[in-house]
Amino acid sequence: MTNEKLIYEMIKIFKGDCKRINHFLKVYAYGKTIGELENVSKETLEIIEVACILHDIGIKESEIKYGDSKGKHQEELGPILAKKLLIKYGFSNDFIERVIFLVGNHHSYNKIEGIDFQILVEADFLVNLYEENSSKSSISSVESKIFNTKTGKEFLENLFL
Repeated sequence: MTNEKLIYEMIKIFKGDCKRINHFLKVYAYGKTIGELENVSKETLEIIEVACILHDIGIKESEIKYGDSKGKHQEELGPILAKKLLIKYGFSNDFIERVIFLVGNHHSYNKIEGIDFQILVEADFLVNLYEENSSKSSISSVESKIFNTKTGKEFLENLFL
């Protein structure tokens, strides 16, 4: 039941911003599905789901503080906001630390380690590539540089290539 509460909280945070609400919901759906099809553990799947829901939580604060939504600002501000919500809903310290690490690094592709991190990044790219109307060459480049899971690659190919 907690994911639903986190989704509700994120919808309130992004009130009136349908594009961003739809973005995190799509990332969540892809992340959950990729995780399930890749047969990750129950615990890892929960981390993936929560990180996908919260990955862009720092955007509004970044726009207020810096006047933009650059990835580095999201990574700076997101973990603080995510941690508050995760504490509110009683997640364990280890769980919180992993999720805020993912939120705080989800644009740092050179730091990808762990299947949870990989799936979060792949899910976010699946949505971003569509939302940004990316070219076939950009999509192919991202596929070769970023995508590692069998399911993520199949989704990318079925969606775009």
